[in-house]
Amino acid sequence: MFQDYLSFCIDNLRSRRLRSYLTLLGIFIGIAAVVSLISLGEGLRSGINSQFGFLSPDLIRVSIGNSLAPPGTTVVANPLTQSNVEGIEHIQGVRMVAGRLTRPGSLRFNDQIGFGIALSMPDGEDREEIEEAINYEVVKGRLLRDGDGNSVVVGSAVAEEDSFGKEILPGAKVEIEGKPFKVVGVLKSQGSFLFDGSIVLNEEPMRDLFEIPKEQYDMIAIRAEDKDEAEEIRDSVERFLRKERDVKEGEEDFGVETAAAAIENINSILLGINIFVIIIASISLIVGGIGILNTMYTSVLERTKEIGIMKSIGARNSSIFLLFFLESGLLGIVGGIVGVAIGVIGASSMAALGSIALGSDLIQAQFSVGLIVGALLFSFVIGVVFGITPAMRAAKLPPVDALRAGK
Repeated sequence: MFQDYLSFCIDNLRSRRLRSYLTLLGIFIGIAAVVSLISLGEGLRSGINSQFGFLSPDLIRVSIGNSLAPPGTTVVANPLTQSNVEGIEHIQGVRMVAGRLTRPGSLRFNDQIGFGIALSMPDGEDREEIEEAINYEVVKGRLLRDGDGNSVVVGSAVAEEDSFGKEILPGAKVEIEGKPFKVVGVLKSQGSFLFDGSIVLNEEPMRDLFEIPKEQYDMIAIRAEDKDEAEEIRDSVERFLRKERDVKEGEEDFGVETAAAAIENINSILLGINIFVIIIASISLIVGGIGILNTMYTSVLERTKEIGIMKSIGARNSSIFLLFFLESGLLGIVGGIVGVAIGVIGASSMAALGSIALGSDLIQAQFSVGLIVGALLFSFVIGVVFGITPAMRAAKLPPVDALRAGK
């Protein structure tokens, strides 16, 4: 019986092919927008999380200005100092503290010039702590050692052949800011464009290269004794630095952020963006639903005589209602299927173009079963909700009046 109803609905939609296509337009545009934008948003969230995911959960970072700003963009008008570093060392629960330098720099190799972020490494035990916290590993060569003067380690993105037309290998000679250095290692990729695009030097050679005063730092890396106490230590560091730098709460010229908090903040921002996208796309779906409502009302008016004939030969009100109800639901689900297909293709294409333009996997599309099923169910619900009123109208038509109106 249900198959007969379904076949009847499909035949009716085919007989009004142009109107059906125009009705579907609003549905699949809305669904395509929802699927493509949400999948790109989820992909962006995953990509950004990967920029921080390699960090140890007990790591705390102090930086100038906005703590979420990428390395190399710090404001040095009121830099962090050696005094700040020494004071943080005495805070209870701190396992390690080390000042670090970050600068954008040019790198010349194979007669080509590229750019990356130069990072400093401290000497001694602090070096080992930093390497462990940030998961520094080399795939070729070795890591820096104390006393390495004109030696550097480069990130995987810097070393790859696409960057300079020739792969950078350990032993290669490069120029950073016009000064010669020897590459001693290539870092293992962490999936972070900031990390993979970095150039790592020992602290003293970096100070000499960029003429950075001895007491100045761009950021401070801190490790907590216990990762579960990282937030408490962060608060203690903030209080100390406010007092040390003579600034009031809310007027800080520095930022203190744990790795976990940085990821949480980013996820909150992206969640807000996704919700906004869903609201905007839902407006298109509502417009599509109104199109279904209009189409089904028109269909009832055009098929008044047909309804009268069906009722005169024994069709019940529930059967008439089900026919029009299924027809509107079918419009919704077909529009949803087309919209999902367009959304998947569109999001995949935009992600591919974005990856090519940026040269990284930061922009990607992630499609979940929940997203696809949810989009299809939502399109079906839109169809049936906006089809209920026309279906009830058709079901309540008196047979005699329907036959007279259809003449």
